[in-house]
Amino acid sequence: MTTQVEPRWLSAEQQRIWRSFLNGVARINDRLDAELRPFGLDLGEYEILVHLSECERHMLRMSDLAERVRQSRSRLTHTISRMESKGLVQRVACPSDRRGVNAIMTPAGYRLLVDAAPSHVESVRRALVDRVDPDDFEALGRAMEAVSRVTD
Repeated sequence: MTTQVEPRWLSAEQQRIWRSFLNGVARINDRLDAELRPFGLDLGEYEILVHLSECERHMLRMSDLAERVRQSRSRLTHTISRMESKGLVQRVACPSDRRGVNAIMTPAGYRLLVDAAPSHVESVRRALVDRVDPDDFEALGRAMEAVSRVTD
């Protein structure tokens, strides 16, 4: 027999903050996406290039890349296919595991990242960093680190 647990409803203030968070994240993502469009990128593609740029030989196993960019493997495969058609990345067989596939950033992908990065960083500043009090920004960082540590 299962006992019904009474939901712990959010207070009006908690609900207001939660909705502000959701709206803020959506606005930031929309703005960052729009400001990457002139470079022929979306935010997900930019994030993939950033992660590849930080790896040795600009290469990472697809399963590890999916985890880093928080995308399902199927969604990442679709995104990588699109990026391959643009000449930004390539998929290559993993030499240590025949079933594995690595994503590697091409020189064209690296050049595009170098070109887009200054504009993107400025967009991040305008969308969030410069809009909030530095103490609030630090508090946001602590809050998101706490959320990121949750393992349940």
